[in-house]
Amino acid sequence: MRETSIETKCIHEGYKPGNGEARQIPIYQSTTFKYDTSDEMGQLFDLEKEGYFYTRLQNPTNDAVAAKIAALEGGVAAMLTSSGQAANFFAVFNICEAGDHFLASSSIYGGTFNLFTVTMKKMGIECTIYDQNLPEEEINKLFKPNTKCIFGETITNPTVNIFDIEKFAGIAHKHGVPLIVDNTFATPVNCQPIKFGADIVTHSTTKYMDGHAVGVGGCIVDSGNFDWMAHADKYPGLTQPDESYHGVTYAKHFGKAAYISKATVQLMRDLGCIQSPQNAFYLNMGLESLPVRVRQHCSSALAIAKYLESHDKVAWVNYPDLESSESHELFEKYMSGASCGVLCFGIKGGRETCVKFMDTLKLANIETHVADSKTCLLHPASHTHRQMTEEQLLEAGVAPDLIRFSVGLENPEDIIADLQQAFDQI
Repeated sequence: MRETSIETKCIHEGYKPGNGEARQIPIYQSTTFKYDTSDEMGQLFDLEKEGYFYTRLQNPTNDAVAAKIAALEGGVAAMLTSSGQAANFFAVFNICEAGDHFLASSSIYGGTFNLFTVTMKKMGIECTIYDQNLPEEEINKLFKPNTKCIFGETITNPTVNIFDIEKFAGIAHKHGVPLIVDNTFATPVNCQPIKFGADIVTHSTTKYMDGHAVGVGGCIVDSGNFDWMAHADKYPGLTQPDESYHGVTYAKHFGKAAYISKATVQLMRDLGCIQSPQNAFYLNMGLESLPVRVRQHCSSALAIAKYLESHDKVAWVNYPDLESSESHELFEKYMSGASCGVLCFGIKGGRETCVKFMDTLKLANIETHVADSKTCLLHPASHTHRQMTEEQLLEAGVAPDLIRFSVGLENPEDIIADLQQAFDQI
């Protein structure tokens, strides 16, 4: 049989019921798992045997959903986390420790920016922020002997610009480090970063994957392509014995699954940012309809972007699918016909006019969330990025008048009517 399409994978991957078993993924709502002998459980703790003993590390419901996401992204293994923020933290912390350094795009989500530049700095891990539009020779100058990875977002939040994955994968590999890409906005329906050289992919599953704003969660997917042993001195956590597990060396013991195995048995063991089995179940329900929903989000977003682009009260619009977008060339290279359902724009009159416009909307809700079935918006400079200085906002491309607009699954004509009545009042 030929390889199945993404629509089919969204339905069938990760869980294969046997004869007479539950057709839908069961919810293993249990903290612990029983064994007949002490020796059996001892083998689990020594990583000599596969199985479950405590949901803080692994759970069958979670593992089935993680396997589905790994299949969608073309990875070898995946791990669910309690949030997208936890996924990005684990993704970097799994290969960085005190005294290390990594690079992250200035255009990433404000919460991730704070995580990398404030919280992880307190842990002794230094992050250098770079402009993703810089030429390769300028990016090369930012590397240090202790640089461990590069981080970027496929579609940046909130500026919705597209990250040049192949360019940064080439730079990363030239320096012997992996490229980590947050693929939340595009989802594997529209882009699969591993195909373009990314080594590790993260998601806030809270967004399009869940799709209904019912469960917070995250996911890390490992491509299995990065050769940790080829850079053994740089990644001792993966290539040297872990004394907390009787000297196991992850890269040797787990092969291509080394990265996710370490993240699971070491980081999840110690930090416990597990996704609840109930939320994993909700996530799987969202994944089953992901391709249908994403295409509708994108179709409506394009119609609304064109409407805004032609409106005399709109100062500017950015949406990668528009030919006028600075990211349109990268859109054509990396996206499979559409980008996401999120766009951004500014209104003539500046920040105060934007706030008044937002407060006048009736259908679209002002909220922190993005990328679900209901249309919502926010003003990043006042909300998600409010902890950033004016200089940092400009570095990240977040203009004072930028409105992030997440197009839901309502009829696009109704969304446009809501926008128009708000424009009429400013």
